[in-house]
Amino acid sequence: MGISDELREKREAIVREHMEAENRLDYDAAIATFEHPRYELIATGDVYDGPEEVARYFEETRTAFPDQQNEVIALHHADDAVIVEAWVRGTHLGPYRGLPPTGRDWELHFVSLFMFEDDRLMCERVYFDAGTVLQQLGIAHDPLSLTGRVATVFNHPLTIGQAVARRLIRR
Repeated sequence: MGISDELREKREAIVREHMEAENRLDYDAAIATFEHPRYELIATGDVYDGPEEVARYFEETRTAFPDQQNEVIALHHADDAVIVEAWVRGTHLGPYRGLPPTGRDWELHFVSLFMFEDDRLMCERVYFDAGTVLQQLGIAHDPLSLTGRVATVFNHPLTIGQAVARRLIRR
């Protein structure tokens, strides 16, 4: 059973207003698009539930990345969601979770599920690869590069030692 064209258009308008409000740094307008503000960041396990927590999330991320912008690539509709494929880009100009600003630009391809009950936005569930951003900020390294492999050995000697031992035993 699909959704009506009218409901589909209403949901899409809410999602577009939400993302445009984020780009304008108009947190109140972005929060107002929700019936109940809730963000779930799947890559980190973070959940921001309620207007105060969502406002704190906006403040934290926009302090660190004040020029952060979303660019919609595609929108898809499901019975209870609008699925957005997009780019997000920014520059690390402020502190973020104890990490001083690196001054580096980053961009990330992500997918958000905007979860609805009828025409009421209840949650934005964001799927992204946190490692991509950490690599672009210079904090992490590609695990297949020489630097990444050396860092892995030094940061995880027990795990690497066990893997080498298992490989030697299997021979």
